[in-house]
Amino acid sequence: MANTKSAKKAAKQIARRTVTNRARRSRLRGAVRKVEEAIAAGDRSKALAAMAEAEPVIIRAAQKNIVHRNAARRKVSRLAHRIAELGKS
Repeated sequence: MANTKSAKKAAKQIARRTVTNRARRSRLRGAVRKVEEAIAAGDRSKALAAMAEAEPVIIRAAQKNIVHRNAARRKVSRLAHRIAELGKS
């Protein structure tokens, strides 16, 4: 357990941050899941609507250091490519 006053404060801050980060990560995964389900169903308009909601969530997660910025950009790019493939077929 934490011995110093600063270590106790740090432990409290970590606990507080963990709660918010867990919520943000959950929101991120849920948004991505909606897009992937729409893609799997082959519904392009639903996928585009879900992507419009998911992209800001993904980018915001990167800004808050929930995921790495390159990983977030890669996720957005790959989802966009998969939605574009729906339009071709």
